[in-house]
Amino acid sequence: MDTAPPTVDLKQLYDSEIAEELRREYHARDLRDLYIAQLAAEFATREKYDDDGFISPIDWIRFNCHVTSGAAANSIAVGEAMHRMPETSRAVAEGEIGFAHMTVMARIAEAIGDRFDEKVLIEKARANSPGKFHYICTHYRHAADPTGYAEEQAELVENRRLKVSTWMDGTVLLSGQFDPEGGAVLLTALKPLARKSGAHDDRDLEHRMGDAAVELAMHSLDAGLIPQRGSQRTHLMVTATLETLQGLPGAAAADMELSLPISSKTVERLACDASITRIILGSDSMVIDVGRAKRTIQGPARKALNVRDEHCIWTGCERPASWCSGHHLVHWLHGGTNEAPNLALLCTRHHWMVHEGGWQLVRGEDGRFLTIPPTISFGPAVRGPD
Repeated sequence: MDTAPPTVDLKQLYDSEIAEELRREYHARDLRDLYIAQLAAEFATREKYDDDGFISPIDWIRFNCHVTSGAAANSIAVGEAMHRMPETSRAVAEGEIGFAHMTVMARIAEAIGDRFDEKVLIEKARANSPGKFHYICTHYRHAADPTGYAEEQAELVENRRLKVSTWMDGTVLLSGQFDPEGGAVLLTALKPLARKSGAHDDRDLEHRMGDAAVELAMHSLDAGLIPQRGSQRTHLMVTATLETLQGLPGAAAADMELSLPISSKTVERLACDASITRIILGSDSMVIDVGRAKRTIQGPARKALNVRDEHCIWTGCERPASWCSGHHLVHWLHGGTNEAPNLALLCTRHHWMVHEGGWQLVRGEDGRFLTIPPTISFGPAVRGPD
C-alpha cells in the first residue's frame, strides 16, 4: 500500500485550506492511534515479545516500531482502558478531543481503579487542551485517592537523584531527576538568575541556566529561595604560587580542590575579592610560615561599596550587592588599592567577562563606568618581498 504523503504544492494553498488540512490529518492520526492502541493492548497479552527475546511488550514495540518507551506504554495503557472509556473513544472519533486527552484519561483510570468516573472528566477534556486537562486530572486524582497520591509523591522524593561525573578535561557533567517540589525549588532559585543581563547578553537559555547554577552555588543563603543580603560566599581552596598570582610567563597553573588546575586569569578573578592565606614553604616543602586569612575588601570599605553601587555596575544588570564581588580596576596584585575609586561591584558573570573574557572596565571622569569589548585580533600582517 502506498503511504507516501501526497505531492501537493503547499505554497499554493490558502491559509484556511492549510488549517483545514492540518486538522484533518491530525484527526486521522488520532484515529490511527486509537487502532494502534487496540493492537498494542492485544499484543501485550501474547507471548510474541518473549519469544523474540524482549523483556516486555513495551520493549518490543519500542525497538520494532521505532517509538519511545513512553509512546509504547501510552498505547498499551489506552488500549487496555478503552472498555472503561466508551464516551471518550467516541469523542476522539468525532474529533472533539485528541488521542493525547485519551492518554491522560487512561493513566487516571489505571491509577485510581474503581473510583474512575469517565462522565466527570469527559467534559473537562472537551473544554481544555491536553496539557491543561492533565493538570485538572492531577487534582481529580488527589481528590479520589489522597493516600495513594501522597505515597506516589513520597516515592518521587525517594527517587530524587543527581549524578555527577568528570571528563578528562575537567568538565563536570550533571544529570538527574527531581520530584515536583524539589524541581520547583531549583527552578525558583535558578530562573531569576538566568534572566538576560542586558542587551549585550547573547547566551542561550541553557547557557544562562548553567551560569545561574554556578552563581547559586557560589553563595549560601541564610533563608529563602532568592538572593538576600548577608549571604556568604562559598569557600574554594586554591593553591597558587606568587608567580601564578602575578600571571608571570612560565608560571604553573593553580591547583583547586575538586578540579583540574585553573589558569592564572581565573586565580586573579578569584583573588579580586577573597580571603587570602599566606603559606610559605621551605625548599624541602615544609611549611615555615602561615599568615592569617584576610579578605581584600572587608568591613567599612565593603559596606561603602555596597551603598554606592547598590548592584552590579554593568549596564542593564541588577544583580544585588550581596551577590556581587568587589572588583579592582587595578588589581591589588599590581599595586591597586582598596580605595573606593578603584573598586566596583560585579556579578559572577560580568566579573568573569572582565578577567577571563577580555572585556575592559573603565571609570570615566564623571564616575560612570564604560565597558569595552575584547579587542579583535586579525593576526600578524603579512609583508610582501621588498
